[in-house]
Amino acid sequence: MGVTRKVVQQGNGTDFPRKGDEATIEYTGNLYDQSQADNDYRGKDIPTWRFDSSKGRGDFKTQIGVGKVIRGWDDGVAEMSLGETSILTISGDYAYGNK
Repeated sequence: MGVTRKVVQQGNGTDFPRKGDEATIEYTGNLYDQSQADNDYRGKDIPTWRFDSSKGRGDFKTQIGVGKVIRGWDDGVAEMSLGETSILTISGDYAYGNK
């Protein structure tokens, strides 16, 4: 599957990160639940399904496109413009593996 992107809030449509650019990202990581299509495949039991979040910890800054983060972020964030909020659905082979 790779990565798919569902735009929640449009960005400026002009400024996109290029390979090696630093991006500031606010994120919440949820495990994929195939039975939850109406909830963007995120499990309804938040504490069980959420595995990580930057919210409340301050900005997460990283270079994009150079392998410093999972491939799903390298590919997905590169398609997002400045200010955009999106839900990235990332397959295991583009994240931490299929387990």
